Amino acid sequence: MSKLRNTRPRRLTAFGFAALLPAALCLISVAALANPERWAREWPDTDFSQASVVFDEILSGGPPKDGIPSIDQPQFVDVAKVTDLSASEPVVGLSINGDARAYPLRILTWHEIVNDTVGGVAVAVTYCPLCNSAVVFERSVEGEVTEFGTTGKLRNSDLVMYDRKSESWWQQFLGEAIVGERTGTRLKIVPARLESWSRFAARFPDGRVLIPNNPGLRPYGANPYVGYDTLDRPFLYNGEMPVGIAPMKRVIAVGAEAWALDLLREKGKIESGDLLLTWEPGQNSALDTRSIAEGREVGNVVVQRKAGDGTVDVPYDVTFAFVFHAFRPEGTIHQ
Repeated sequence: MSKLRNTRPRRLTAFGFAALLPAALCLISVAALANPERWAREWPDTDFSQASVVFDEILSGGPPKDGIPSIDQPQFVDVAKVTDLSASEPVVGLSINGDARAYPLRILTWHEIVNDTVGGVAVAVTYCPLCNSAVVFERSVEGEVTEFGTTGKLRNSDLVMYDRKSESWWQQFLGEAIVGERTGTRLKIVPARLESWSRFAARFPDGRVLIPNNPGLRPYGANPYVGYDTLDRPFLYNGEMPVGIAPMKRVIAVGAEAWALDLLREKGKIESGDLLLTWEPGQNSALDTRSIAEGREVGNVVVQRKAGDGTVDVPYDVTFAFVFHAFRPEGTIHQ
């Protein structure tokens, strides 16, 4: 393995193609087209007679069912005991009912889903590297708690999850079931922040931080998608590209509206109705250099809604422009 370099390659390095671990396999460009009859052999309990999408939109990303293993029995340490995270390294910060936990992208990149219970609420903490989409859902479906796993499939380059009760398939970006008996059902999104480790630690000094169950299972801290977010076009995506903005530019998505990260970075603060978006420096990209801790600056975004004399966090997603356009084609990207 070559020495780690803090560079911005315009193309994926050989590292991204050579890695044989499941998460890196998502980049294989020989993805097979949809074949429900073939899928049924691997998914005998999924009802393929029910679907809200065209099957041809669903591609194989390379790994089989659970080839990218979810974390179902997460382990944590206290904030004060963490020694391997750099100050600007990105984490998903989540706080429910006084229970605060950080989920480093150095771990989520290799597992994509963490099934957890935070503050008494069963949640799925999810991250799709190809979309840079970090979303937390309540994992109760129609009053029944379930676990989520990875299908090994992608739609619009986005992770397709499945629930282990009905084996229905779910679109991660939307939190909506798209194949199976639960088609059309939506998960409740929980407010969370994609923030630097130092900001989470400052907000929650008594919080806890996810650690690998088996530190030797994956090269945690390494990015298998080197240079991905500086490419001209995304992988495994055949849909329309957004107009007026490069497809791999980051945007902050809130419902059917999005704001270009460059715009927010320039202004520092944007008010839209009762929404307040702010940007501050101090977080690096997880999809840039080989070492996640050395990625280029992208900054911290917070989205809140005015409530009385204060503000409350609302769900948002710092994703790519092509992703927002694919799933919200009638939506607006403010530039």
